[in-house]
Amino acid sequence: MTEKAADPAAGPTAPVAEDRILLGLNTFGDVGVFPDGQPVPNAQVLRQLLEQAELADEVGLHAFGVGEHHRKDFAVSAPEVFLAAAAARTRNIRLGSAVTVLSSDDPIRVFQRFSTVDAISNGRAEVMLGRGSFIESFPLFGLDLADYEVLFEEKLELFDRVRAQKPVHWEGRTRPAINGLNVYPPLEHHLLPAWVGVGGTPESVLRCAQYGYPIIFAIIGGQPRSFAPLANLYREAMAKYGHPMQQMATHSPGHVADTDEQAREELFPHWLEQRNRIGRERGWGPANRGEFDAMCAPEGALYVGSPETVAAKIALLKKNLGVDRFDLKYSNGTLPHSAMMRSIELFGTEVAPRVAVLLAGASPAT
Repeated sequence: MTEKAADPAAGPTAPVAEDRILLGLNTFGDVGVFPDGQPVPNAQVLRQLLEQAELADEVGLHAFGVGEHHRKDFAVSAPEVFLAAAAARTRNIRLGSAVTVLSSDDPIRVFQRFSTVDAISNGRAEVMLGRGSFIESFPLFGLDLADYEVLFEEKLELFDRVRAQKPVHWEGRTRPAINGLNVYPPLEHHLLPAWVGVGGTPESVLRCAQYGYPIIFAIIGGQPRSFAPLANLYREAMAKYGHPMQQMATHSPGHVADTDEQAREELFPHWLEQRNRIGRERGWGPANRGEFDAMCAPEGALYVGSPETVAAKIALLKKNLGVDRFDLKYSNGTLPHSAMMRSIELFGTEVAPRVAVLLAGASPAT
């Protein structure tokens, strides 16, 4: 693999060098529980989430993303409102969604909300667009699941026209046509960084490359190295469409603690409860400790362990896929706020420098 040169036109999503990887965090605002088993109020979860974003900024991480959901186990349903608050309490970290469910939203309003966050944050906003892993937003906003594909395709096309910050000309079947209207507020100095989140289908990869957007793969099971054909497909498709190469990223769940044993023991009961709860909704069989431990292994999709273990796994990800960025989904079910804060601290202060040393080809200091 040849080193990817950063194209100035790509802006904040230009690829990084082969000996670097950007590290970010993702969360859905998972709702925790008190010692008596009662759920933490959504309002308290959101206030804790602001503390987590502030800490992520303090320890020097690259990005902080919040996912949009409309169900009782996740507190974030309006990512941009939260991101605006986080923008006022952070200084350097990039702030985005993970993901915005474009299929059930208005692309014009999505752009306007993120351009507002961009202004408040002084140019640190980014949006990740996707169809989401749950379907609650469709009945909530009066949409027909039979239109699942066409809604995303048409709305992505409209969003791309709006993002160009030129008079919008568009027509389709999911909303009235637009003929030459401008959308405000525009961004000050650049186009809004817009990613597409994909779960693992070639069709989604090709759609992302068609628009020339950076791509993020949600790797929540199996082996990350199995995504290599999709990563190569993205590179080939970007070249075919004549777009400058953009960043590739992956998103996976994980937890960092002082030791491997501590990290696994802290996370396992919360992972198991969430995995089985969602699994029952989707018809999956029950999970067990063996499945969890296999996913924590070097080739698995869970980034769980000591700073040394997690750093080695991220370095292996870079070697296997050549990605430019890795986002750790650090909130996992009812994992307590205190454990997540420690995980964030270690990810920024211990994991990040170890990854840098590993990718530079040196031996990490003990």
